[in-house]
Amino acid sequence: MNPLQFFAASRLVVVAGKGGVGKTTVTAVMARAAAECGLRVLVVEVEGKPDLAGLLGDADFTESTKAGYQAQRLVSDLGPDSNGSIELCHLTSERALIEYLDQHGFRRVSKRLASSGILNVVSTAAPGIGDLLILGKVKQIERAGTYDLLLLDGPAAGHAISFLQSASGLLDAAKVGPIQAQAKDVVEMLADPARCQVVLVTLAEATPVNELVETAFALEDRVGVALGPVVVDAVDGGCELDEAIAATMGVATLAAAEFRNRRRVVQQAQIARLAVELPLPSLQLPLLLTASVTPADIVRLAEKFIVSINEMVG
Repeated sequence: MNPLQFFAASRLVVVAGKGGVGKTTVTAVMARAAAECGLRVLVVEVEGKPDLAGLLGDADFTESTKAGYQAQRLVSDLGPDSNGSIELCHLTSERALIEYLDQHGFRRVSKRLASSGILNVVSTAAPGIGDLLILGKVKQIERAGTYDLLLLDGPAAGHAISFLQSASGLLDAAKVGPIQAQAKDVVEMLADPARCQVVLVTLAEATPVNELVETAFALEDRVGVALGPVVVDAVDGGCELDEAIAATMGVATLAAAEFRNRRRVVQQAQIARLAVELPLPSLQLPLLLTASVTPADIVRLAEKFIVSINEMVG
């Protein structure tokens, strides 16, 4: 599979996984890789998510920008024909509620209602309405066709299921009216593999792999959304050691190298187990031996990601 085929498989990709597995980093890497292929990419971060702008090279993505839906251009002129770009927008259920009320004849009171905490009241009466409002906005952007690819940095694995299931739940609860219509449209988008798929992220460790397998089957059974390849993050290549090299190392350095090699063995065993328990194609990103991830790291990881796509057997 070539990278363009991979990124053209679905217009919306929801990136999900257990907290702490590098899901936001993988979202940034996928955005950069897609833009390097010449695609117009919109990255969507939702409430409570870490700021993706810094990873993508713009630390000045302001709070005032986050307050609205206006996408901000972070990167441009990428790809063979310099058509690739990355834009970022930040969605919140409160802002989605304001827009929803504006569109349904309540413009004069929408902001006052939202600031008064009405969303909490509505969410109590209709669980999942906040998630539906966000997904409805994502659906609107996807339908507009302005971007070649939308990447949604989704909630952690447990919430990801309820987040994506919100539309079907409200579709059952609301038999008529605008909420029913919105839920129906979102359910149709999630069920269409050409429009939406979920990419799950994990570390090559027992607990994240266990949770990823459970999440994958829950998403297929309860949401009906298509699953893309699994991304295994922070895969350690270990250290090549022979007697000559080992003889030149100090005690601490040698111990560190041996630890990395033991970790590599454990990781490869977990990757093999994942392939058996969840028969999906997988992509691997290497471990970064750094304290924090920088935009330059994202560029390098995007290059590795494209290589991994080229090597992937579907």
